[in-house]
Order: sequence, then C-alpha cells, then structure tokens
Amino acid sequence: MTSGTSRRARVLAAAVGTGVLVPLVAAATPAAAATPAVTCTSARAGLAAKLQQDITAALATRKGTVAVGLYDRSTNTTCTLRASSAYDSASVVKVTVLATLLWDAKKHNRYLTDRENTLAKAMITKSDNAATSTLWKQLGMTKIKGFLTAAGMTQTKPGANGYWGLTQITVTDEQKLLKLLTAKNTVLSDNSRAYTLKLMGQVVSSQRWGTPYGVPSGVTVAVKNGWLQRSTYGWRVHSVGAFKGGGHDYMMTVLTHGNSTMNYGIATIQAVAKVIHRDLAAS
Repeated sequence: MTSGTSRRARVLAAAVGTGVLVPLVAAATPAAAATPAVTCTSARAGLAAKLQQDITAALATRKGTVAVGLYDRSTNTTCTLRASSAYDSASVVKVTVLATLLWDAKKHNRYLTDRENTLAKAMITKSDNAATSTLWKQLGMTKIKGFLTAAGMTQTKPGANGYWGLTQITVTDEQKLLKLLTAKNTVLSDNSRAYTLKLMGQVVSSQRWGTPYGVPSGVTVAVKNGWLQRSTYGWRVHSVGAFKGGGHDYMMTVLTHGNSTMNYGIATIQAVAKVIHRDLAAS
C-alpha cells in the first residue's frame, strides 16, 4: 500500500517537474465525467435504434441535466436516460397526491367528497399550490408513504415539513405511476384511473407544454408539468404525459434541472417529446 502511494507521489512529482501534469489529469477526466447514454429496447424492428439516435441528438446541444423515460405498450418499447437520478418534484408530485387520495378513499370504500373533488381539480388542472398543501396535510406522511409502497415507487422520497415540491422523484417511479394510471391494476380502481386521466386532460392551455409537444392529431393527451427555481441547479422543469391513439399507448417522463430559465427547460423537454412522438407515429 505504502510503496504504491509513494510511487504515485514520485510520478506526480516528476510530472510536475516536467510540466506534464495537466495531460495526466485530463486523461483521467473523461471516465469520471462520462455522460450516461440513452438506452432503448423495442419489439418493433429498427424503432429502438431510431429513438436512441434521435433523443440523443435532441439533447446534444442542451445544457442542464436531463432524465428521460418512455414506455409504449403497443410495441413494447422502452427508453431511459438517468432513470434513477433524483430531482426535486415541483408540481409533478401533484399526480401522486391525487393518486394517494384516491387509493386511500378506495381502501375506505368511499367516494371523494365535493370539497376533495374541488381541491383535486384545482390541483391538477391549474396546478393550484394551496389546494395541494391542503390535500398533502389532510393525507399526512403515513398515507403518502403507504401509497408509494403500494405503487412500488421505492425511489420517491416525500418532501419534509409540508414541502411537497421538494419530494425527490425519479423517471423510474414517475413511469411506474403513469403505468398504473393507464392500465388495470389492484392499486387504483378503474374509476380512479379514469378520473385522474380526465383531469390531466383538462389542464389549462398555458400549462400544456412539455411532453405533449408534437403529438399527432387524434392521440389523447394527459399531462402534468412542474417548474421550480432554486439557488442550486437553477430551474427544475419537468413534464409527465400519457398518450393513446394512432396504434400506440405510451407514457413519457422528462425531468430537468440546471436550466437558466423556465423556458429553456421547456424547450429541452419539447425537443425530446417532438422526436419521440414523430418516431412512434412513423413506426
């Protein structure tokens, strides 16, 4: 151990003496800073390679850190990038809040109250923060964690002290939630799934950016976006969406941070969404 250390020290000392230290350090940098690659698989010939190439190209000149998830049931196609990287959720967590509310109501064999319906609608369609805080507080951490366990969303960590927007989310877990919302399962009832997708289909026009960008005509859209600026990592800008039609049934998650502005993050997400919709439509 000691001899190895002293040998390295001698090499470094020699390098410093000859002015070769910079190349040595540079040589070690690429491995440490290796950018993760987009990976895709598909049952449809040629589709995985096309998606991988086009998503990679869409992100090639974009700054910030981007995570991507795509799953299309119709062609058994999956794409991922930084699937397990954690991001502050911002308002994307509101879908989880509604799912928790519906899951808990189902457990107690009851419908949502008029008040809960009003809060849920404001939370999803207008991204109302006060409504979200009310429901978050009503549910409490035990129920929220209970839903996450039931949904298998093991990478999601609820924000502490009422800060729901600082919940830690990943592409993997957001895709799990979208899968639950778009196919029959034992966690959420069919009515609960339809209700959530209906509200996500009624999001106000000013908040319908992101994953729906470039969606082909005749394809139904359910979307929820999130945006939050903090002193570290700049703007977090996220979009989750579920799409059905044109021979496809797919869901997409794009999470970003390190954006200089909100609009920069939106443009990054839309560059990815555009090629995904296009490639699936052509397949």
